[in-house]
Amino acid sequence: MKPAFAAVFIALLGASPAIANPVALTHMRLIDGTGSPPAEDMTILIDGPIIRAVGQNLTLPPGTQVLDRTGDTVMPGLISDHSHVGQVGGTTTGPQFYTRDTITAELGQYRRYGVTTVTALGNNAPILFDTLRQEAHARQLPADLFGVDAGIGVPRGAPPVNVAPDQLIRPRTPTEAREAVGVMAAHGTDLVKIWVDDFDHSLPVKMKPAIITAVVEESHRRGLRVAAHIHDLADAQRVVAAGVDILAHGVRDKPVPPAFVDTLRTKGIWYIPTLELDEASTAWADEAPWTRTAFTRAGLSTALQQQIADPAWRQQHASGKQARFARDSLAINLQNLKTLHDAGVKIGFGTDSGAMPLRVPGIAEHRELALSVQAGLSPLETIKLATGNAADLMGLSDRGRIAPGLRADLLVVEGNPASDIRDVDRIVETWENGTSVPGPLSQNGN
Repeated sequence: MKPAFAAVFIALLGASPAIANPVALTHMRLIDGTGSPPAEDMTILIDGPIIRAVGQNLTLPPGTQVLDRTGDTVMPGLISDHSHVGQVGGTTTGPQFYTRDTITAELGQYRRYGVTTVTALGNNAPILFDTLRQEAHARQLPADLFGVDAGIGVPRGAPPVNVAPDQLIRPRTPTEAREAVGVMAAHGTDLVKIWVDDFDHSLPVKMKPAIITAVVEESHRRGLRVAAHIHDLADAQRVVAAGVDILAHGVRDKPVPPAFVDTLRTKGIWYIPTLELDEASTAWADEAPWTRTAFTRAGLSTALQQQIADPAWRQQHASGKQARFARDSLAINLQNLKTLHDAGVKIGFGTDSGAMPLRVPGIAEHRELALSVQAGLSPLETIKLATGNAADLMGLSDRGRIAPGLRADLLVVEGNPASDIRDVDRIVETWENGTSVPGPLSQNGN
């Protein structure tokens, strides 16, 4: 770190009021979430839920608890722009899982795996989701929580999910679509979500253009942004032309053409690749090496472990039309991520974790990091997607980076993930709300 830079941070420390219970992480490598190269031998001073100072050779307040993190890297906590909560129990889905206990446990798992902010992008029951968001914002849950309360789907069409009636609205007319947005706005939803896809021609209809237009116009009139579930380029082009703000998945049927890339860049539309969505469809059946690590197995339910250990289940899911579709989709998605990132399109971070049993909270986010590097991004570029960029997509200026005055949402790992992204899996602890929890292996005594 440059001396002037460190001096500014030290000056901030001296100008601040006394700290009641300060904690200092010392002698660590800092990745600050901006994409800048790591800074060595750094100290972060934590004042409850807030970062008070960052720098080298800080003068620490009396009574500071000093935690020597020599050899470790501290980076911002991961931020998911696209996940789901309360939809999965073991190897099944259903509205019976949308409970406080299930969601709290899921947020706890996200936290152990370094995800400190979760955006649940639809299929939420507003009466509970609104309360949970408030509690999360008040730091009463394991991780912070944002998202879409119900979401807007298609009668007889997408999404093909097993949820309660209050978890999804399926308008039939533009008037009903506008009313649906009004209902969601009244609940204080952070975003509006629409599903525009026929799931590889498995559904009889797609969302009508008039419905898309009505949702976008009414959302923007109310100051809300719209995220669209898409798979194909044609659908992505359709919703972008209608004015959506966020593509909630990557384009996965064909390479993105230059004109479309230019449109995304010039309009400032966010793009969330969700690479892990398709990888998860086959990786467990293929017994990919990462599925067999202790780090991964620590996050699996007993029911899921039993399922993926079943040779008959693996054989069924490793081949066939759906497996080919998933593999082909992933290959195109990787290619398109690299194209869009290199062109300067705004890229967020998400996995669709929690929507289906194979997309495991926390584990999916770590796979998304590895896949982004596989796509051709550098580890630092990838970490920026999952921290600074992900915060920017949600308009959260208080997190995603490490600097004085921001939330002390931190992920501490062994090694240097700027050199090897796999080191992100070597979790020591995750900080949020002024407290730390150990990583999944430490949590399980391994």
